[in-house]
Amino acid sequence: MMAKRKMSLNELSDRVGITNSNLSILKNNKARAIRFSTLEAICKELKCQPGDILEYKEAED
Repeated sequence: MMAKRKMSLNELSDRVGITNSNLSILKNNKARAIRFSTLEAICKELKCQPGDILEYKEAED
């Protein structure tokens, strides 16, 4: 979605108000959780729905 909106990680970070490192963790599928307020802010800036940026994966045992 960032590429579609031609938005850099730094720009989204500034607009949403979270650090580049935390946004990078989300972007690279390393996060274990996300606050609804953060998800809402990201979706608002990218003009998308949560399903556009999230994917469910089974936990590996």
